Amino acid sequence: MRDSTDLLQRIEEDVKVAALLADVFEFDVRRKVGDESARLASGLMVEPIAGDFTGGVFYLCGTVGSARPVLYASSEGDAGIIATDLSEALGVVVGFPYWRDCLKYSAGGDLAAMELAADFLCRDLVANRPAIGAEQSRVAEALGLTLESPLVLTARLHMAVKSAGPDFDFSDDTGEYGSLFGPFPPSRNRSWQ
Repeated sequence: MRDSTDLLQRIEEDVKVAALLADVFEFDVRRKVGDESARLASGLMVEPIAGDFTGGVFYLCGTVGSARPVLYASSEGDAGIIATDLSEALGVVVGFPYWRDCLKYSAGGDLAAMELAADFLCRDLVANRPAIGAEQSRVAEALGLTLESPLVLTARLHMAVKSAGPDFDFSDDTGEYGSLFGPFPPSRNRSWQ
């Protein structure tokens, strides 16, 4: 496992990897501007490290030298811990690019619903982006990541979001953010019927 500072530096120095992360996996280190009012209920520091196409921001929580979980705050007002560290977060982002949609169709945080959604999302991912396997391998190799199956990543993501606790409740000047677990069951998506 690599230190978060080292991983971020590697991404910033490797223009091709940074471009793949931004364009394919929506983890853009050039979009690391977070809201200055961003805060956790515990008072733990949050450091913006990347953004996505929709205005969402990835934050490292805590101070350098400590365990630094990764929190994702969407532009829709939802936030939560997605991984115990940056290496694990990148594993989710690269290994399962549709992770946000998996959370959206989690029926309020039900792992079985997320697993069902993951099956549909994997099918959609391969259909929409046939080269995804090669792109995942390129980024994983460059950053020393181990690619796990989407079902393993779904379970890991579920556990991270579910077990974070109230210390990681996120807010900014717009107010408190809700959970990353969406209310919809997979059956809500008509294309998955």
